[in-house]
Amino acid sequence: MSDVNTPIKNPEVKFTQIFINNEWVDSVSGRTFPTINPATTEKITLVQEGDKADVDKAVAAAKEAFKLGSPWRRMNASDRGRLLNKYADLLERDLQYICSLETLDNGKPYHTSIGDLTFAIKVIRYYAGWADKNTGKTIPVDGDFFCYTRHEPVGICGQIIPWNYPMLMYSWKFAPALAMGNAIVIKPAEQTPLTCLYAASLVAEAGFPPGVVNVVPGYGPTAGAALTAHPDVNKVAFTGSTEVGQIIMQASGASNLKRTTLELGGKSPNVIFPDVDIDKVVDFANDAAMTNMGQCCIAGSRTYVHEDIYEEFVKKTIERAKKRTVGDPWTKVENGPQIDEEQFNKILGLIKAGQEDGAKLECGGGRHGDCGYFIQPTVFSDVTDNMRIAREEIFGPVQSIFKFKTMDEVLERANDTSYGLAAAIFTNDINTAMTYTQGVKAGTVWVNCYEVVNAQAPFGGFKMSGLGRELGEYGLSQYTEVKNVVIKIPEKNS
Repeated sequence: MSDVNTPIKNPEVKFTQIFINNEWVDSVSGRTFPTINPATTEKITLVQEGDKADVDKAVAAAKEAFKLGSPWRRMNASDRGRLLNKYADLLERDLQYICSLETLDNGKPYHTSIGDLTFAIKVIRYYAGWADKNTGKTIPVDGDFFCYTRHEPVGICGQIIPWNYPMLMYSWKFAPALAMGNAIVIKPAEQTPLTCLYAASLVAEAGFPPGVVNVVPGYGPTAGAALTAHPDVNKVAFTGSTEVGQIIMQASGASNLKRTTLELGGKSPNVIFPDVDIDKVVDFANDAAMTNMGQCCIAGSRTYVHEDIYEEFVKKTIERAKKRTVGDPWTKVENGPQIDEEQFNKILGLIKAGQEDGAKLECGGGRHGDCGYFIQPTVFSDVTDNMRIAREEIFGPVQSIFKFKTMDEVLERANDTSYGLAAAIFTNDINTAMTYTQGVKAGTVWVNCYEVVNAQAPFGGFKMSGLGRELGEYGLSQYTEVKNVVIKIPEKNS
């Protein structure tokens, strides 16, 4: 039996084609695109480039699989759950290989890939349990009528996966959609298609009927746009930037008013009061800002520290950031490379903007090493709310530290953003904690912890951070339509 804690440093790439009807096919155009190892900047392989013609084929396959009377529509709900559990078994069986492929294609440390896939498997098993438990209601209505509701699948779901957590975000969309009986077409991020394609191969092995799951790798402006605009797609789920989310929202409404869920950007405030163990909270705040190389929508990139402990907190934060390990993702480092050259240059540009705006660069601020897209863990102090690094999502290992005096002040400043995905507070005063959790405008609020995300609890944002919720029971509603049925009760014979 393989040791999952030992990576396969040169995993064989087994699947690079488009997956439709449980079969591998080349793109209609014959075009391919490269996927790059961000730790070395070297090409890993060429992947078939799907576009509108391939999306049309995939949607047609999903539509056929979703027809009334098809094996998928006739399948017992409990059997859908069984299939999802069998699929999770296969992911567990191949965990070492999939995590190695994730590290190769994405650059995240191998031990982080293990954590991501382990969580993804938990999500799939969680929704497997819901397959036969998402029930409607009987409703007492006026008159001689029997009224009840049915929760029916939405239909064909287009699902667009981001590059920062490829397998994890795949599971968040894949599992609830299939548990509720939908058929899906997935477009993985062009930067990280390899694990999604391998996961597609397990769909057929698990026994899902052809056409229920289809995967079309390609670029956002072509394959992604075709999927969101397709008139036969009934629902779109997207995780990514707010800018692209706005484009998808417009496209979803242009053809058939698709049901749309969007999990978008964030600029999350992490508020620290003086009644805490500073050493412990420095560690929490460092991880909050820099986990996954800062490529995290819920990153605590705005660290608000009470003036009474500000200087000590900054000093210890610098020490912690300098100790944060960066390098070869096959080793026990904390940070690997950024995903690609575009993101690498964007982050360095925002670091430069922070310096130009007058923030104090305490450590980091440049490239780490001379190969790959590695960036030094970076800390700014004396950050003010009008600076670009305070307002724009950096998506890199950059922590900005702000000073505050009062709860009223910090709440107003925390909410002074177009985003509202997550927030946190560190304090030992329950009244302080409760005031903050009620006042801050965010979809998730953590108290004395950060980035605690579970399959059972909802995830999503306020304001420009998105629409709808993923995970938990709330996530099921995004993949069902509620049908109301009213039956006239026959009058009693005299």
